[in-house]
Amino acid sequence: MILVTGATGLVGSHLLVQLLQENEEVKALFRSEKQIEKVKNVFSFHNQTALFDKINWVKGDITDIPSLENAFENVTYVYHCAALISFDPSDEDQLRKINIEGTANVVNCCIDFGVKKLCHVSSIAALGNPKEHETTITEETEWNPEELHSDYAITKYGAEMEAWRGLQEGLEVVIVNPGVIFGYGFPNQGSNTIIQSVKRGQRFFTKGTISIVSVNDVVKSMVALMNSSISGEKFIVVGENLSIEHFLVFIATTFGTKKPNIYANKTLTAIAWRMDWLLSLLTGNKRKFTKILAQSAHDTTAMSNEKIVEKIDFTFEKKEQYIIPV
Repeated sequence: MILVTGATGLVGSHLLVQLLQENEEVKALFRSEKQIEKVKNVFSFHNQTALFDKINWVKGDITDIPSLENAFENVTYVYHCAALISFDPSDEDQLRKINIEGTANVVNCCIDFGVKKLCHVSSIAALGNPKEHETTITEETEWNPEELHSDYAITKYGAEMEAWRGLQEGLEVVIVNPGVIFGYGFPNQGSNTIIQSVKRGQRFFTKGTISIVSVNDVVKSMVALMNSSISGEKFIVVGENLSIEHFLVFIATTFGTKKPNIYANKTLTAIAWRMDWLLSLLTGNKRKFTKILAQSAHDTTAMSNEKIVEKIDFTFEKKEQYIIPV
């Protein structure tokens, strides 16, 4: 029996399709019934509606240990996809509770219930910091705690430490670090909001780098790693490293909208994040553009996918295959 946490999210829902297509018996952890309908839409998109009824839904929360104990009964493999993604500093406490404490709870249950293997979904945000002369980040790049990191990055790194603790206590573990994930089903959430922004006429671009990947490749790589004998390793899951300018123009061309044509240099993005801070202070709304996001918009560091390509002979989709009007 396989347990998927975060089953109603982008990665979790597409992972359910993949697992059920392979005739696996799956438990899916959910918090709210209204989110399940989105999962059903993903199954319809893949023409796998009949498989949807085979999901064993279990209501629970990774921060609620009693609900996890119920979910873990008879489970032998776990895909831990649940996490909070936020770059708003006001969400620090919630990020720590869900991403670090929640992962610790999942790892503890894996150990207590004799789970054979855990796949933990991390992020490229939790990878190390390149040295001054380095232009590419790999799985071996060291995390520098003295560098400026978002609360999200810090908590995803902390979650990885919990997963590695599980490895030290006898649990087989693999970690994937996906880039910016795109896929069907959640147009107004996560990275897919980038597409919506361009479709609405976003005019600004920067000259930094964005590392992207399709949700199909993320779940395929996860399943392949779980089905392998690999344990105690992490893998960057990125299909392409593109300039942000090129990527935004590609989206505009694909969806037939106006191309971004105003270059936002460092001075302009510095003004923008301060304006965002002031608006948040005055209105109480969530931050949308922070200092760290402003800095990353100009970062040209690339993410290397060489390890996973070589280790499991993996081939990634190109953006033209998955960023399409549907």
